[in-house]
This record gives sequence, structure tokens and C-alpha cells, in this order.
Amino acid sequence: MKRARAATNLPETRQPRSAHFAQAGQRWSDDVDASTTGVSKHDMCFAVASRESVRPYVLPRNKNDMADAEAICEAVTRPNMRFVAVKTAAQQSVLMLHRCRALLVRQRTMLANAIRAHLAEFGIVMPQGIRTLLTALIAPKDEVNDLPHLVRVALAPMAANLIELGQRIKGLEIEIAREHRGNETSRRLETIPGFGVMTSTAMAATVADPTAFKSGREFAAWLGLTPRESSSGGKQRLGGITKMGDGYLRTLLVVGATAVIRFAREEGSAKTAWIRKLMEKKPAKVVAVALANKMARIAWPLMTRGEVYRVIPA
Repeated sequence: MKRARAATNLPETRQPRSAHFAQAGQRWSDDVDASTTGVSKHDMCFAVASRESVRPYVLPRNKNDMADAEAICEAVTRPNMRFVAVKTAAQQSVLMLHRCRALLVRQRTMLANAIRAHLAEFGIVMPQGIRTLLTALIAPKDEVNDLPHLVRVALAPMAANLIELGQRIKGLEIEIAREHRGNETSRRLETIPGFGVMTSTAMAATVADPTAFKSGREFAAWLGLTPRESSSGGKQRLGGITKMGDGYLRTLLVVGATAVIRFAREEGSAKTAWIRKLMEKKPAKVVAVALANKMARIAWPLMTRGEVYRVIPA
């Protein structure tokens, strides 16, 4: 009751938060000149900094708005400070297609695993693969038809949802392919071995300003594909990869590298000799990460210089 009375005694002049943010947005739009991006009428430049780059400048004390503002002012004065490039609406739209597709793929995998688990309880072991499972559900064999009636009733909506998810994923992939054909950067990235439509469009949409990186190695480090270093006393200690940056883009690179390794075993050409030589000493997953690092280094000059991938003959 006390809380209810306190809520009714609020001053009538207080505005809701939505109105406050609306007024703040209007003041922002009034200050920023529409003809220039990031430059206001008062000759102030706006930049976006990541919290990871500002956090080290926060003093070890109570965190508040004043301490955060002081840390931001200290961070922006550093010569090695990096700012986040702002993505365009088109790039954000393509990334939304990728995120939605990844969500639907996870849901389809969960649903397929649930169907396999239910069938395994009745002694029916289904082989791996979505296509194999769909074939068995669409054209069931005798062992599936012999299941109890309630089991088939329970599996029917799950099978329908599995088919519907596949159709929705296919529709999103068609839209991504359409965006790929209209993006010059994405088409140039596709010329790299291991880069498909998914990886090319994701990288073209994620990297808003490739010139912000000084080299391909710096770009690979931004993606978390370089070893984590813990050196001291003149002794260098390297561990696993840092896994920093965009995990989705890093996953696509590793998956593409795995496909290249699989064909390198069968091809046996001179351009894949580096991969085969490395596989003699390292596990396949380590080689895949190393190749993904190399693919990221190749992608950086293609995005910055506007070139296409070409193999230099030995």
C-alpha cells in the first residue's frame, strides 16, 4: 500500500521516459547537420568507442557517470585509440539476415535432435543429417509405421515444423544471395578459396571500414584468429587463439577453411602443398584455424585495394 500511495504522489510535471528520449533525439537531430555524417553545426566530431577500449582507463573506485566520462576523455586522447566504424543501414540489414538464418538453423538442429531422441526410445536409430531425417519422415519405412499411434501423432507437428524451418532458411539464403550479387566487395571476396556467399556477404557487412586496420595480421587479430600471448622475462609463451571479435564471422572462416582442407587431401596440387605439409605435423582443426587466419589476411587487401584473388604461379 505504501508503494501505491508513493506512486500516486508523483508530480504531474514529470514526463515519461519515452517523451524524454524523444526530446533528446530531436535535439540531437537539430544539432547534427544532415549533409555530413558525424559532424555537427558546432564543429564537433562524433566517434564511437568500444567499452573494452575505454574500460582500462576507469580508475579502481566506484563506477559512476562522472568516472565514465573522465575515462572517455582520457581514452580519446591516446594516440593508439581505436574507434568503431559506423555501419550503414544496408550492412545492418544484411547482418540481420545472417542472424535470423543462424537462429533458424539452431532451432532446426534442436528439433532434429529431439526427433532422433524420441525415435531412439523405440529402438529406431536415425543416421545423421537433416536430409536423411526428412526423407525418413516424409517416406517412412515399416519400422516408423509400426510405431504406436500416439507417437506418430506427437511426431507429426515436429516433422511439419522441421520442414517449415528448412523452407524459411532457404528463403533467407535466397535473399542473401541476391544481396551478394549486388555487392561488389562481396563478389571480390568470393574469389578467395573457402569463401562462399555466406562468408563473403557477412564479411562485407561486418567490416564497415577495412582501412582502419594497418595490415592483414591486424585484421586477423581483430577476428580473434591469432595466438594469445602470455610472455614475460624475455620468454615468449603462445597459447590458443584469442577468440576476440565477431564469433559468427570467425566460425564462417573456420568452416570455409575446413572445406578447403577436405578438397586439398584429394586434389594434391601445388597450391595446396602448404596445407598438406602442415597436416603432417598438426591436427586437422589446428590446420583449419591456421588456414582461416590466412584467409582473413588475404581478404584484407582485397577489401582495401579493390582487387580480386589470383594465384601467382611459382
